Amino acid sequence: MTPRPPKPAARPDKVSLWRYLRLFRADILSAQPARLYRAWMAEFRTPFFRSYLCNDPALVDLVLRERPMDFPKSDRIREGLKPLLRESVFITNGETWARQRRIIDPAFEGGKLRETFPAMWDAAQACTARLRMKIGPEPLEIEAETSHAAADVIFRTLFSIPIENETAQAVFAEFRAHQRSAPVVNLGALLPLPRWVPRFHSRATKRTARKIRALIESLTAARAREIRAGTAPDDLATKIMTTPDPQTGETFGTEEMVDQVAIFFLAGHETSASALAWSLYLLACAPEWQDRVAAEARAEIGPEIPYFSVLSRLKTARAVFREAMRLYPPVPMFVREARCPERFRDRAVAPGAQVVISPWHLHRHERIWDNPDDFDPGRWESENGKEGQRTAYIPFSAGARVCPGAGFAMAEGPLILAMILKEFRVAPVEGRAPVPVAHLTVRGQDGIWLHLTPRA
Repeated sequence: MTPRPPKPAARPDKVSLWRYLRLFRADILSAQPARLYRAWMAEFRTPFFRSYLCNDPALVDLVLRERPMDFPKSDRIREGLKPLLRESVFITNGETWARQRRIIDPAFEGGKLRETFPAMWDAAQACTARLRMKIGPEPLEIEAETSHAAADVIFRTLFSIPIENETAQAVFAEFRAHQRSAPVVNLGALLPLPRWVPRFHSRATKRTARKIRALIESLTAARAREIRAGTAPDDLATKIMTTPDPQTGETFGTEEMVDQVAIFFLAGHETSASALAWSLYLLACAPEWQDRVAAEARAEIGPEIPYFSVLSRLKTARAVFREAMRLYPPVPMFVREARCPERFRDRAVAPGAQVVISPWHLHRHERIWDNPDDFDPGRWESENGKEGQRTAYIPFSAGARVCPGAGFAMAEGPLILAMILKEFRVAPVEGRAPVPVAHLTVRGQDGIWLHLTPRA
């Protein structure tokens, strides 16, 4: 029998405000009570703000799809991310955000995924080559490997350079240090501090953010010179830097492009790495599904670069990746802010209230999903799974602010997963089941450790 995937223990239903804040700062998942897996809505009050967690699909639809401009990104979320992301599209609002999306979106539309497929393929092959050099009797910390692979995809598709490039390696190393140093929330996210009050980011957080931005700026400035000289490769960075806003005719300046590259790296690297690592762990605990992914990969993937259509044929790998993001959504919560008076489920919501949409709870909601805590990639063929996907599955958010790279993630994730399972068998390490925690994304508290052995 397949063991139930690990899930963090919930806190007691009632705790003091200060204990809650300590728990929340350490890990937002275990800071929540178990009742949120059944509730349609929950209100949380502090002396400083009120928040409303919404699991009702109708409310989720209202906030994300029907009236997204009435529920902008909360300024509280900006506090912890500001040192690295500055004014990136992930945390801006209003016309600034709309202008950024008008410039960014064309790079991810139409046939752009087909154009970047060879770079994804090369990154996947490089990943399996690295794993071949590392496998042995000792287990591997697989999150480090999936982070490496996801970062490689980002650099190849964005700047046409592999992770082995010196600057790419430096960004990758600094980003891992930044993730370890940056808490999930900053003091300014919890207390109503005036803007002039320092946010008390750690020295390590500020130092790593400065280094990452300086490295990205060097890549961006070099690309700008290539664009002016007419020698720039036709990759995502070139597309974004040369796309004018259709309303103003303006393009991104260097500083603003650095902001956007920072979030591409955070969103495209961190989220893909998280989902891929959890996919491998889940398959390690479910050998029958692992064998199905491996058989599919061997049937569909040859040694040469396949046609782009191979992605549509990796149906089992795609279902596994989708199920991993249901159980372990890379970004566990989205926080919006009500701009005007609202009424949610007969409860008054005042302007300024925080509105929390939690994929973590929505994806495991006991009143929406059959066996919500079980790993079952086959659920996507059931009526319950199809209905859940339509109303309660939002790993990339939804509506106007849906992640522009969602299609890229759903291509690279199943492809890399299939190529790894085509060559290797994965098995869990006894006594080292990962404990999910939310930092920048949902990761294993002490990593995710697996045994890898070559397939015959």
